[in-house]
Amino acid sequence: MSVTPFQSDSVTGKIAAASHQTKHRPRVVILGAGFGGLNAAIALRRAPVEVTVIDRRNYHLFQPLLYQVATAGLSPAQIAMPIRRILSRQSNATVLMDKVEAVDTAARCVMTGSRCIPYDYLIVATGARHTYFGNDAWADYAPGLKTITDATAIRARILSAFERAEVTDDPDLRQTLLTFVVVGGGPTGVELAGAIAELSRRTIVRDFRRIDSSSARVVLVEAGERILPAMPPCLSRKAQRQLESLGVELLLGNAVAGCDDSGVRLADGTEIGSACILWAAGVVASRAAKWIAAAADRAGRVLVDERLNPPGHDEIFVIGDTASVADAAGRPVPGVAPAAKQMGRYAARAILGDMAGRQSAPFRYRDYGNLATIGRKAAVADFGRARLSGYPAWLVWNFAHLWFLVGFRNRLVVFLDWALAYVRNDRAARLITGQHEA
Repeated sequence: MSVTPFQSDSVTGKIAAASHQTKHRPRVVILGAGFGGLNAAIALRRAPVEVTVIDRRNYHLFQPLLYQVATAGLSPAQIAMPIRRILSRQSNATVLMDKVEAVDTAARCVMTGSRCIPYDYLIVATGARHTYFGNDAWADYAPGLKTITDATAIRARILSAFERAEVTDDPDLRQTLLTFVVVGGGPTGVELAGAIAELSRRTIVRDFRRIDSSSARVVLVEAGERILPAMPPCLSRKAQRQLESLGVELLLGNAVAGCDDSGVRLADGTEIGSACILWAAGVVASRAAKWIAAAADRAGRVLVDERLNPPGHDEIFVIGDTASVADAAGRPVPGVAPAAKQMGRYAARAILGDMAGRQSAPFRYRDYGNLATIGRKAAVADFGRARLSGYPAWLVWNFAHLWFLVGFRNRLVVFLDWALAYVRNDRAARLITGQHEA
């Protein structure tokens, strides 16, 4: 979001004045206030540096629970918190709501739409967005899930499908409206499919008079041979059985070949009529590689060394979903919240080490496990030697996600909402807003 010229001059003046008064303090600029960027900023709270956090939104979002907003389980404010509030007590931190346009690595300056911000150290944590693998026209028919705006739009799309089915007298149209297609069998796709199935079969089944919401068809399409490919095959099979027990239909080994307002066409020629298609098939990194003129992998992630630096730039750290880095075993570090948090803290320590004239040890990713929830009392968890499924995995998933939520109030509110939803089998945030309003 841009600011007015008056605001721009005012903020720039304040930054310039602060730089003049503390010019001996190194300037650390952090791009993005996700898990990686926020943890880097907090790790520098007592350091003799000036921290500037730039994000085009004013809130930190807990993305792992975004699907619950999309399926009416939680409200947006329960999984997000203003960045300024999180860093309000950190006197060496400045927060700017702005959009990065370019980075001048020679002059060590970040350029936004309204200002140029100098840096001594730069941490790039701008995350990733969903990709349609060259078929960007599909975005109009199959929205992805990365932001609160995406989540509320998807929520409206799902709920509107039931409302439109209630008022139509056309049986073919009703069948199309009650068919939900989720593309992608990773954690987001599995969680969306399971949540929609629960919504239709348990939550709203008594709300309608002319339709039977439990007859809704939920289809999960995955190009690979199994869902949750990052997990061991035995857990993938258990997750598949749990999804099928909820009534989700799985189409594996079949990629999407076409997508429009009438539905989905698969590679084998199968056509599925649907008015609600959701995309969870892949992500691509932000434009960070172009900003810093660095090499990138096929997903656009910056190729960094073992200290999270792009070649030739020891003053730049690329972390989180924006970075392509391997763990100690040579495997790619996954794009998950724990990895981003570890990278953020590592970048902060590396900066402090460089200021003290010493080189930090290489980054080492510590794998705390892999979790995915399917529905009520249904989940899978991989902790290496320990593998859980069903109710035990679901309990672990709940407590793990509560722990990672930012702020005590958010943890308490989400816990109470989950407890009430568990007892009443309800989803309280069933609101249709925006362009889907009748």
